[in-house]
This record gives sequence, C-alpha cells and structure tokens, in this order.
Amino acid sequence: MRQLMTFCRPVAFAALLLATVQQAGAGDIVRLAATKNSGDIGLYIAFDLGFLKQEGIDAELTEFDTGAKMVAPLATGELDVGTLPGSAALYNAAARQIDTRVVADRSRSAPGHLYQTLMVRKDLMDSGRFKDYPDLKGLRMAVPAPGLNVLSIVNDAAIRAEVRYEDIEKIFVTLPQQVAAFRNKSIDVSIMIEPFATILDQGGDAVRFASTEDFNPGGEFTYMVFSEKFAQQRPDVARRFMRAYVQALRVFNDSIEKGRWGLTKRADEVIGLLARRLEIKPEQIRNSYPHAVDPDGRVNLDAMRKELKFFQDQGLVPDKNFRAETLVDLRFVEMAVKELGPYKRQP
Repeated sequence: MRQLMTFCRPVAFAALLLATVQQAGAGDIVRLAATKNSGDIGLYIAFDLGFLKQEGIDAELTEFDTGAKMVAPLATGELDVGTLPGSAALYNAAARQIDTRVVADRSRSAPGHLYQTLMVRKDLMDSGRFKDYPDLKGLRMAVPAPGLNVLSIVNDAAIRAEVRYEDIEKIFVTLPQQVAAFRNKSIDVSIMIEPFATILDQGGDAVRFASTEDFNPGGEFTYMVFSEKFAQQRPDVARRFMRAYVQALRVFNDSIEKGRWGLTKRADEVIGLLARRLEIKPEQIRNSYPHAVDPDGRVNLDAMRKELKFFQDQGLVPDKNFRAETLVDLRFVEMAVKELGPYKRQP
C-alpha cells in the first residue's frame, strides 16, 4: 500500500485512488490499474475467477477515474499494468521513449456489436433534421476529451458522410455528462459507449443510428499496457500475467453470442461479476451491449496505424516518422497463445 500512496500523493489522492483491492499471499505482486467500467472485464475475470492466483500472482488492483492518470505511474514503473485508450498523448509519449508499451487488446469494434454507436438526439430524428450520414454537417458532436482516438472515429464518420471533418462541430463533454447534455439539447450527436447508450435509448433521449463498426470496422477502443520496467525486469511474471489475462478474455468471449450476452451459466457468472464490480444491477448489464475483444488478445495493428495517421495529419503527433509498431510488443500474447493453444469456444 505504501508504494501506491507514493505515486498518488502529487495528484489529489482522494480523486485519483478511487478504490484499491489487495490480495495477500506469497505470490509475485503485480500492480494493476482499471477505470471501473465494463471495458476492464478481462482484468476483473482474471482477478475474481482466480486465473491470476493460478499463475502465482497476487494482484493489487487500483481503480482510477481516467486512463490518463495511469500514464505517469506506468512510466515510472510504480504501476505494472494499465489500460489506456488510443490517444495522441500515448503516441507522443512513445515517440519520446517514455517507458510504456501496448501488449494486448482490451476493447474493440466487431461485426454485430453495438457497444460503441453513433447516437443522434431523438427529436432530430423525429423532425427529419437527421436522416443519414450527410446530415452530420453542422451538428454538435460530443467527444470526451481532446486528443483521444474517438476523434479519429469522428473523422471516419465524416468520410462516410462525405463532409469535411471540420464541418462537424466537436464539443468536449465527458461520457457521463453527455447523458444530461442530450437531455437538455446542448449536444446533437455523440460516439457513445455502454452503458450510457442504453440509458439514453431507453429514456427516449437519443437513438442508436449505427454501430461505429459501420464506418470504422475493427476499430480499437482501448489497449492493455505494460510498464517498460515490468516487461524488462520481470518478464516471467509478465508472461504469467498475460496467460491469465488471455484465459479471462476467452471466458468473456464464451459469454457473448452474436454481439449480445449469451443465455448460459457462464454468461450469468460474468454478468454477476461485472455487476458487483461496477455496483449496478445485473439486469442493467444484461440489457446493455458488450464490447468485442480478441480472444487471443492480439491488437489490430491496421486500426492503430489508421488512428496514428489521423493524429499525425492533424498535427497532434508532430513526429511524422513515428510508427505504431514502435509502441506495440505482442511477444507476451504470442507466448500465452502458444502455451494455451488456439481459442476454442466453450458452451
């Protein structure tokens, strides 16, 4: 606990360290970070179903309110494992040789999944102001923060609409605040994730127009990240962590059927686990759409290259020669898959 308090002290400890769960034992300590949302289901399954314990790992799990606050402790090695969205900051840090590396998939788009959708205010749909993609021109699009890969997805929507990226007004509003912003009509559209999309849809405030898979197929949302110190100085522990994580991803994939939660005992178990972690009712989880993730943990490099090029074209990543491959290290995933064998869906 002392180590955790050391890196939290400079940045408002109460806001940064929302919750810490620590398991005692004689195994290797691995310091994990999560953001307490459904995207961290792989970590939660690995932790709660005992896959980490089976690998001789005693995990310390710290929950942050944003992934951005993980960057500094990952760079110093005070955190071993974190989860980050694609962002200009992530690529710029790698270009400056700050010590983090993308090692596995965390969440992405896939056919049939509605986890991330283009949401349109319902009254705009009802009035006919919005009928199809070209009607995005001139609308106010909410995005959570500057420099995130969601801006690349907005650009993909603009390309699909055959309008300029600049023709869509971007307004920075955090995801929870976007719910109220739709209701008071201060925003028109958003690239929205669960559970917020379901809340808006059920409340009659906004409509799911299309999955982002429709214009950003296979897009990566977030990544699993190792600190350089963890990967370099404790490669055997890192390898065992990844084996536990890949097993957890496979359990998660077993729980999903055609982009929805399955009607199986395994799905019920995972839903219950996630409901406890997020402190919401299981039926709220079941009514929402799960994200996609590769069951072997492999990252979609083509998607990373595309989002990096967007940031470079926008001047958000000044180094035009930087390549996404520089940031990615899939050797731990490849070792885990080799040891576990290919994914075979379990009923």
